[in-house]
Amino acid sequence: MAGELQTFLRRLRDEPAVLVTVRASRGSVPREAGTWMAVFENDTIDTIGGGRLEWDAMRRAREMLARRAVEASVQSVTLGPSLGQCCGGALELSYELVEAADAEALSERLGAARHAVALFGGGHVGRALVRALAPLPFAITWIDSRDEVFPDPLPDGVVAEHSEPVQGAVPELASGSLVLIMSFSHAEDLDIVAACLRRQRERGDLGFIGLIGSRTKWATFRHRLLERGFTEAELAGVTCPIGLPGISGKAPAVIAAAVVAQLLLMTSNEPASSA
Repeated sequence: MAGELQTFLRRLRDEPAVLVTVRASRGSVPREAGTWMAVFENDTIDTIGGGRLEWDAMRRAREMLARRAVEASVQSVTLGPSLGQCCGGALELSYELVEAADAEALSERLGAARHAVALFGGGHVGRALVRALAPLPFAITWIDSRDEVFPDPLPDGVVAEHSEPVQGAVPELASGSLVLIMSFSHAEDLDIVAACLRRQRERGDLGFIGLIGSRTKWATFRHRLLERGFTEAELAGVTCPIGLPGISGKAPAVIAAAVVAQLLLMTSNEPASSA
């Protein structure tokens, strides 16, 4: 994930590690192919699933570290009673010694599989959402029209952008972006939604348009957007309110949890971009 990757790359400047990656999986396994764990001499970053599987992988990785093994290796593992993990599946683990010189290539390789999220709004809910999204497989562009609204430092993997007018950022969003709209004013929200709908009309390449608010807010927006010349079919592409249905509560952390769950459900079977 973005935060763990940045921590791994920073640590790699000072000491080598063995990167353990799930190369392939079959059946029921703790983590999917592409999952990785960095093993340093005294600790680890991220996880390949825990339990005896991970303990054995850490032991093997540290043996490679101790002898500075240059050649990568692959291990086939069947999960069963002998490992104390009765998942019943099988997987392949790759082991490779990595150093500071490998950081740029690792950043491209491990950071590729992330979905682009464009979050408009640096308020309480926006901040809660960024905190919740940052450790997950999302590449976040955080946009606001106000100066000095973003925290310093930003979470790892988050890019902040000041845009005035705020909707001016919409044409430059990465293709496939999942757009979340929660600015400090309804007027800005409306302009951002309209800009997203114009982009969908021209390019049709945004993966999601979600607007924070109530059904009453959307009814007002719908009327105004129809007056601006958008059709009912186009407005059907906007989700309002956002968040997984059934999760109630208006606290920023609760809203963030509901939205993150919605995005994870939406993207669970979709290929991620290289954003």
